[in-house]
Amino acid sequence: MNLKLIKLTKAYETQLGEMIDEWKLDQELNHTNHSPWAIFKNDYHDFDHYLENLELKTATENRVPDSVFFLLDTERDRLLGAVNIRHYLNDALLKEGGHIGDGIRPSERRKGYATEMVRLALEECRKLGIQRVLMTCDKDNIGSARSIIKNGGVLENEFINGEGQVEQRYWIEL
Repeated sequence: MNLKLIKLTKAYETQLGEMIDEWKLDQELNHTNHSPWAIFKNDYHDFDHYLENLELKTATENRVPDSVFFLLDTERDRLLGAVNIRHYLNDALLKEGGHIGDGIRPSERRKGYATEMVRLALEECRKLGIQRVLMTCDKDNIGSARSIIKNGGVLENEFINGEGQVEQRYWIEL
């Protein structure tokens, strides 16, 4: 497994489109979620606009600055997933969302990529000076919980989120 986190560039425009289209089809067929939301918030067909607005540089009333990375399999030159790192927590993220939102494209799930992507994301959190990372996931998302736990996540609690689902909150000490 030769994986690394990269910042999106024009070189990956076609791959991004293929990955997002695959994700959206899976969502329609299997009712899976779109995580991380950051890569779905804008239309990738206008790639320059997409790239310019992928990350939030300054805080707004409801959102904090973030960084978005894509997981690249360097051997296959294939985008496997993405991770969104919020630089700090506001009240809303402290309750629901946490520091890291991540996801692996449907055709590459259950291969251990999420665990490695979270590990790499935690390295990026260290660079940002984050010492304690909050990650959340739906209780029925066993794969996500497993990748968090394998990276040192300790379950703090469960709660009913805004969509009526049980969500779990995990802390990872860096």
